[in-house]
Amino acid sequence: MDQKELFKKIRKIEIKTRGLTRNIFAGEYKSSFKGLGMAFSEVREYQFGDDIRNIDWNVTARFNSPYVKIFNEERELTVLLLIDVSGSQKFGTNFQSKRDLITELSSLLSFSAITNNDKIGVILFSDKIEKFITPKKGTSHILRIIRELIEYEPESKGTNIQQALEFTLNAIKKRATIFVISDFISEINFEKPLSIISQKHDTILVKVSDRHEKQMPPLGLVDFIDPETGEYLLINTSSKKFIEDYEKWVAENNKILDFLSKKYSIDLIELITGEDYIKPIQKFFKQREWRQKAG
Repeated sequence: MDQKELFKKIRKIEIKTRGLTRNIFAGEYKSSFKGLGMAFSEVREYQFGDDIRNIDWNVTARFNSPYVKIFNEERELTVLLLIDVSGSQKFGTNFQSKRDLITELSSLLSFSAITNNDKIGVILFSDKIEKFITPKKGTSHILRIIRELIEYEPESKGTNIQQALEFTLNAIKKRATIFVISDFISEINFEKPLSIISQKHDTILVKVSDRHEKQMPPLGLVDFIDPETGEYLLINTSSKKFIEDYEKWVAENNKILDFLSKKYSIDLIELITGEDYIKPIQKFFKQREWRQKAG
């Protein structure tokens, strides 16, 4: 991709996702992700209705009149996008690859973050850590993220979610909001680091898939190339046994992810290439807002 074409693609994604942030997601993002806690702001004289638990007894004794501490919510968050860039992300049958959808989603979340004065960082992973973009603020930082997602060619094609989660635990010490964005097609069990990271950080799983990964069309004998291993396979997609085995494998994979999200109380968003991703993201924001109000 030449520089002119790359710039056009970056600009197109920027305009679309920035517009969505401004018109739809800015308020919903803010209400869905609260700050890390309450920070001390000032001391003022006690007023009727103030919580007596906030009385500052040292100042009260000094002035012989009740004073209370005032706290404001610490609004600034660190948001980290943990993005799968393995070979399977290039797959897509509905005019959009999984990687294209991930790029748009990441841009949307990034602009939502900086609109609310949050830092945004990215970890690109395959079966190794490909690149770590440390959390920062600013439009130029987001444009760099978009550029990397469009242009970056991973050194490896495999998938190791466990390693990516373990790296995140070591790299991010302060509590953060972490989006793990992947198709979650991995033979390596990642339950243990997921359970740990979900206790330390606000964790959200985003599964990106293609509709033909769920139900493969019966096309007869088809040559397949495994995008992660490069292995060539000749498969009879019209075979009843193949269809049953494949659908069983897909169902088990989905069942495991659903089980883990429920077991560790982790939000799970499911997106499909070529389909509207705005409504699922809006639904996710609304559900978080309702839970926070209820809690």
